[in-house]
Amino acid sequence: MTVAKKVRGFISQSSWIRKMFEEGNVLKKQYGSDNVYDFSLGNPSVEPPVEFKKTLMQIAGEDSSGIHGYMSNAGFLDTRKAVAEFIGREHDVPLSADHVIMTCGAAGALNILFKVFLDPGDEVIIPTPCFMEYRFYVDNANGIATFVKSKADFSLDITAIGNAITERTKILLINSPNNPTGKVYDEASIRELNELLEDRKKAYGRDIYLVSDEPYRDIVYDNTKVPSILKAYRNSVTASSYSKSLSLAGERIGYLAVNPEMTDIEEIVRGLILYNRTLGFVNAPALMQRVIARIQGVKVDVEEYRRKKEILCNGLSSIGYQFIKPEGTFYLFPKTPINDDIEFVRALQKKRILTVPGSGFGWPGYFRIAFCVDDATIINAMAGFEETFKECSQ
Repeated sequence: MTVAKKVRGFISQSSWIRKMFEEGNVLKKQYGSDNVYDFSLGNPSVEPPVEFKKTLMQIAGEDSSGIHGYMSNAGFLDTRKAVAEFIGREHDVPLSADHVIMTCGAAGALNILFKVFLDPGDEVIIPTPCFMEYRFYVDNANGIATFVKSKADFSLDITAIGNAITERTKILLINSPNNPTGKVYDEASIRELNELLEDRKKAYGRDIYLVSDEPYRDIVYDNTKVPSILKAYRNSVTASSYSKSLSLAGERIGYLAVNPEMTDIEEIVRGLILYNRTLGFVNAPALMQRVIARIQGVKVDVEEYRRKKEILCNGLSSIGYQFIKPEGTFYLFPKTPINDDIEFVRALQKKRILTVPGSGFGWPGYFRIAFCVDDATIINAMAGFEETFKECSQ
């Protein structure tokens, strides 16, 4: 066999999200797109804000020389300044351009971060349910992903996290608002993490870094606030993107923001810039950097997602599905009426409804619905959701 054994194993474990998305494409060819209800992929359905489109057109029409050449691998200075100023105000932390690295989305940000922080065999603790491709990012840096179950309400189990920390633990990675649950980890939980990590640092004599993946930070409901890890914990890093806040998933534009009080910060930043280049990203997309520098604070109309959430939650609740309403993101994570979540998702698929089993997020017995779709998709899928629920509950 030509393919490495590890890669072959990873292929077999690869994303359930993408599997269901591809199977949905097959169904759409067979039945037509309007007759398939695809809730598999978190592809933003709300169009980018008008400010983005106007700024994009303005920048594209500007007549400047040298704008398509190489740049600093950290990104344009003006862009990093704009991002740092906005994030600094939002997190109440004194950030400068030197604390921000522009990246190819949040995935690019996490990959360069793991390369810089992890020695072979170092551990990254990740609470579940979670976006399971994190494990591949960690493996890219020869690290070990250690998964820890959250509480039943999807809040962080601080005791379980503490029990999982060893002398090889280097990073605790959280995702808030969380994919797939929509849970936002509250300020009390972040304070407890701070205390826990400081305690373990003393016990093991090494820094443990808190990393928060926050591409959904702006997609929150009912006045929910996302606490700042940069404010709460000295050795912290935020990874984010504009994929959801500006509906720019395909443009691959994001950033890393490092706490200015971090241990060995200058060497860490140099490492992040190095790997932004040597992992092949080189730099974040130039055109998108110019655009987002001018529209900091602009975001999509979150009310659109809130309305879709209510349509979905009201419909599923009336059928009998059990779930915790999401505080953020555009995902709902209900219980399956049978224990086998994969079997249930396959049953929904027979009704031409595409969702993702909870097993794909390290949490069997549940399934994820991405409600970033047309209203008609949600409404027209209800009959199939009800039929499947009744058939599986008999």
